[in-house]
Amino acid sequence: MALGSLLPELVEGPARSPLIGLLAKWAAEKPDAPAFTFVDYSANPKGLKITIDWTEAYRRARAMAVRLRQTAEPGDRVALLLPQSLEYMMAMLGAMYSHVIAVPLFSPDLPGHADRLIRAYADAAPTVIVTVESALPYVQKFLDDHDVPQPKEVILAESVDSALAADWVDEPIDLDEVAYLQYTSGSTRAPAGVEITHGNVNANARQLWGGFTGTPGRSMLVSWLPLFHDMGLIATMALPLVYGNHAVYTAPLSFVMNPLRWLQLISEYEDVYTAAPNFAYEYVTERATDANKAGLDLSRLRGCLNGAEPIRPATLKNFYETFASAGLREYTQGPGYGLAEATVFVTADCHDVPPTILSVDRAALMRGTMQVVEAESERSNELVGCGAPVGQFVAIVDPETCVEQPDDQVGEIWVHGPNVAPGYWKNSERSQDVFGGMLADPAEGVPEGPWMRTGDFGVIHDGALFVTGRIKDLIIVDGRNHYPQDLEVTAQEAHPAIRPDHVAAFPVPGRETEQLVIVAERNRRVPLAQLDLAEVEERVRAAVNLEHEMRVHDFVLIEPGGISKTSSGKIARAATRQRHLAGELPTTGARLSARG
Repeated sequence: MALGSLLPELVEGPARSPLIGLLAKWAAEKPDAPAFTFVDYSANPKGLKITIDWTEAYRRARAMAVRLRQTAEPGDRVALLLPQSLEYMMAMLGAMYSHVIAVPLFSPDLPGHADRLIRAYADAAPTVIVTVESALPYVQKFLDDHDVPQPKEVILAESVDSALAADWVDEPIDLDEVAYLQYTSGSTRAPAGVEITHGNVNANARQLWGGFTGTPGRSMLVSWLPLFHDMGLIATMALPLVYGNHAVYTAPLSFVMNPLRWLQLISEYEDVYTAAPNFAYEYVTERATDANKAGLDLSRLRGCLNGAEPIRPATLKNFYETFASAGLREYTQGPGYGLAEATVFVTADCHDVPPTILSVDRAALMRGTMQVVEAESERSNELVGCGAPVGQFVAIVDPETCVEQPDDQVGEIWVHGPNVAPGYWKNSERSQDVFGGMLADPAEGVPEGPWMRTGDFGVIHDGALFVTGRIKDLIIVDGRNHYPQDLEVTAQEAHPAIRPDHVAAFPVPGRETEQLVIVAERNRRVPLAQLDLAEVEERVRAAVNLEHEMRVHDFVLIEPGGISKTSSGKIARAATRQRHLAGELPTTGARLSARG
């Protein structure tokens, strides 16, 4: 049966007024209390902390609103093309005041995201760009080199005079008004701009508080997540605004360069919560040593949400075992599920108990039924429970009949609530397909619609959501359903020469049925001189055959960095498949031949 219900305050209460209005409340009630702290590791390897209080945040946001309205009209778009910083946060908050629709993007010099930036920027057609002086040459080059709409003005955030705040006159903000466009990562299609309203932001920030175990007004957020990504934006900007909590954040690159910085920052504060995708927990675990763990104190970490991509049971176990000596408590980890179309947060398992990990019968799961088995075996899969929704509904639905499925039956995950976006920017047809779901004969107390179709497979068991995979990524061979993430884990564990979490499994057409292709990146830790390609391929084929009773049609080992990924770090299987079929992947075999 469907999980969840709407919180009373989301129907009538404080959430019925714009979240941005709370800036004035905190500036009045605790003017000198810290609001946002940006930790700049590029200026100082030890981290230069730059903090503004609620009074300054309120002033700078209103000043930015005045500056934007000097050029843009309500409903126009403003593209944020600047690095992660306090200026980025102030530009975002100022846009929310100004009725100008924010488009949170990034500086054009961010490597690996050029195509996405071009397509998202062109789709939004912004009237104004906000950047900073250090990024201005890259912005100018971006505008000169590409056939994209030219803005009326490029504003330098650091040049906006705070005194302009005195000129701002508050204007009523309708909760149905679009606050910003959240461009989804995309893999093969152009990025889609999800229309996030002020009401969506309000609702999801409060729902997220209901899913966390933080203390209003006291708990601190520590984050490195990009502000142009849905999880980073809501966790760092919206979540602290609800109760006036302090947010401490740094740049994603600072985390990538040294992931232990994340945990070192957490150790500096009392009563901390954080969030990150699965790969981040694996990355920091891999880089941990006895030396760099010295001095860490994770005993004051209240909650760390793991979401935004498939959650691996091994990640949860390894992260806890690695940092338990630093005070990490097992129940601190909170697996969750969310997506941009629901603003970000849908479910979480943060209830002072260890994460729920169940072994399920693989064959039954392929048939669409979840059957829990007592112990893990070669014929079972481990699934992670992602908890229950807060202030919204989640249902498991047959995508063909639109009939809600009973517990333990696999179907498409549908979401309904005030956090669900109204649609995609300038794409009514796709909006109707995704956001116009209607349940056939809904149960009592369950809304008929509209529901948002997530495109994800899942199952409800014992009051919790378990995500099983993406519908579009499902591999069907000889009439049996296989989830690519299961095949990818099997492949990466088959041989140390395969780089963990850099494997893509996908189908290609065959004569009578789909055929399985596995593309894996080479692990740099295995020298080329010691690499036996035939042995790696043999082990992968044997492991997949043994564990999944499935034949690998083609296995390709490629050079590090060759797997296509989305902006949030997820494996882009469709894009990798296209490059494989086009012969564009940098194969390790070719490099070995060149060396020979």
